[in-house]
Amino acid sequence: PQNTHWSDHTTPHTILIISQPTNQHCAVVGGIMAQRMKRRNVAGVVVSGRVRDMAELRASGLPIWAKGVSTVGSAAETVTGGFGGGVDFGGVVVRPGDIIFCDPEEGVVAIPRELLDRVLEVMPKLVAMDERVKEGVARGMSVFEAFREFRTKI
Repeated sequence: PQNTHWSDHTTPHTILIISQPTNQHCAVVGGIMAQRMKRRNVAGVVVSGRVRDMAELRASGLPIWAKGVSTVGSAAETVTGGFGGGVDFGGVVVRPGDIIFCDPEEGVVAIPRELLDRVLEVMPKLVAMDERVKEGVARGMSVFEAFREFRTKI
């Protein structure tokens, strides 16, 4: 909408996904937007691009994941291209309703809602396989051998 800012249209209790063109070097989220989104009860923000005002972002308490940081504000370089639709996030299309899993150390995973049951079925098996691989490597197996023996088709 004209004469408004995208952060004023965020939906409470959702994770906002922002994709920034790779040729832009400014930040698309900073302290002011984080404060507004926190006030609107946004659950978190994932940015395929840059953020700034790191101390303010941390102080906001709003979970924010980003690919990079910039000291440059968005100003005239950034224009909202769309809102509420699918977002190409580094080659992965994230759609409204997808499940977003955010881990502060490992990063972010988007799970299409229609695949959630399958993911929940498969993940414990994958974790168990990796545990067996780690145990094998700890006992002296090569990674190749451990993968061959313990990583099987699910």
